[in-house]
Amino acid sequence: MSISQPVLRTHIDYTIWASRRLVESAALLTPEELNRDFRHADRSVLGTLVHIFAADRTWLGRLEGQPTSKFLDPETDLRMDVLENEWPALHRRWLKWLDTQTDATLLEPLGYRDLKGNEHQTPPWQIVLHVVNHATHHRGQVSAMLRAMGHSPPPVDLIVFYRGLAQSA
Repeated sequence: MSISQPVLRTHIDYTIWASRRLVESAALLTPEELNRDFRHADRSVLGTLVHIFAADRTWLGRLEGQPTSKFLDPETDLRMDVLENEWPALHRRWLKWLDTQTDATLLEPLGYRDLKGNEHQTPPWQIVLHVVNHATHHRGQVSAMLRAMGHSPPPVDLIVFYRGLAQSA
C-alpha cells in the first residue's frame, strides 16, 4: 500500500484540531461534570481525554524510538492543565516528527514493544492512522458524555475539518 506524508499530515492536523476542540469544551465543565463517572473504561470526560493524550504520547515515543515504561500516571496525568499545556506540546512533537518523514520511511516497518512487552513490527503510516482512529473513537465517547450532561459538544467530524480547510484555502 502507498500513502503520502502530506495525507498523514492532514490526518494529524485533524486529530489535533478535534482534540483541542473537546479540551476547550471540557475546560468549561465544573469539576463534578469533568469527573462524572459514566461507568465505562475511562470513566469520565477527563479520564477519556487523558487516555487519548497518553496513547498519543505512547505511540509517538515508539515512533521516536523511546521505550514505553508506563502508559499514564494518574497522579500526574489526570489533570486539565496537562491537557491544556502538555498535549499541545506533544502535538508539536508529532508534527516535528512527521516533518522528518518521507513517503519511503513511512512504509518501513518499525520495531517496538507493546505495554505487555510483546514485540511488533508496524509501518509508521499504520501507526499514524491508528492514532487518529483511536482518538476519533474516544472523542465520540466524550461527545456522548457531554450530551448526557446537557452540553452541546463541538463538531469534531472529519468532514467538518475538511470543510474548514476548503474555506480557509
